[in-house]
Amino acid sequence: MAPALVSSPGPDDERREDRTVSRVLLFGASGFIGRHVAALLAADAELVCPSRAECDLVDVDVPALTAVLRRTRPRAVVNCAGRVSGAGHEMVAANAGVTGKLIEAVAAGAPDARLVRLGSAAEYGPVRPGEAVRETDPANPISDYGVSQFAATRLVEIAAAAGRVDGVVLRVFNPVGPGLPVTNVLGRTARLLRDAVDNGRDHIALGLLDTHRDFVDVRDVAQAVEAVLRAVDPAERVYNVASGLAVRTRDAVEMLARAAGFTGEFRSDELSPTAARSSGVAWMCGDISRAGKALDWAPRHGLADSMTALWAGSDEALCAGSETAALPLPRSRR
Repeated sequence: MAPALVSSPGPDDERREDRTVSRVLLFGASGFIGRHVAALLAADAELVCPSRAECDLVDVDVPALTAVLRRTRPRAVVNCAGRVSGAGHEMVAANAGVTGKLIEAVAAGAPDARLVRLGSAAEYGPVRPGEAVRETDPANPISDYGVSQFAATRLVEIAAAAGRVDGVVLRVFNPVGPGLPVTNVLGRTARLLRDAVDNGRDHIALGLLDTHRDFVDVRDVAQAVEAVLRAVDPAERVYNVASGLAVRTRDAVEMLARAAGFTGEFRSDELSPTAARSSGVAWMCGDISRAGKALDWAPRHGLADSMTALWAGSDEALCAGSETAALPLPRSRR
């Protein structure tokens, strides 16, 4: 059983393999990934989960955010909030701008806290088919979203290299599983399948069925967050969080359809929102050896398991858009 996240290490604990954390300030706990992170950490850590109404990271200024850090006194700050769609300036503000503010606030208000942010495989841009991209490979994002995420990652890397913050980025590939929002191709597929099954339709239309993606279970993403919080001194500042496998999107869709009992036809829809955001990247696969070596992390859930869990929760999770999840939000403790 893994050590609990209950106390800060003292001078005699330098050789321990795990860093313990007593209080975690978690932003984005109402979102898809954030709810799974909160559910996992709640058993062992004292969580503080501000709502957007309590602390909107896009609108809050640095002094006010610093005051939140000083009042909360967290051992770790985890940001699962962000924007995946919208105008370019909106994504820059929500991803890179927020990260810049968090770095300033953590450095001033909780300098001993580890700052963990969730990045994206979109930071890499196109990857050569058949290859698994490594963290050391050049990043060449080709979408507004990818650029905003890469800018945020570079801010963390620069601040960490300068000793201003203990910052780590988990570069998440295509997260799937219970509570997946419709902004993701498989989340949209689940909604369309639910509609088709309920209304007797014999086909659904989707974009980018012939692309290859690295789908990682959201529960494994949460485990990666926990692993980086436990790590005493991560050797690197960026880690791929992926399955290590490239799967044709059509095959993943068909796997989800089998879970739903749908036997109809899939048609191409290149005007779908997910197609627009992912166009230009035909292949994506992540090398996860760095996370395995430094964090002792590896994915535990196969794609079939993820699809079964996604479909099982689709009635609850697909009714409220991008902020939905089939998990209860743990009560914040202050």
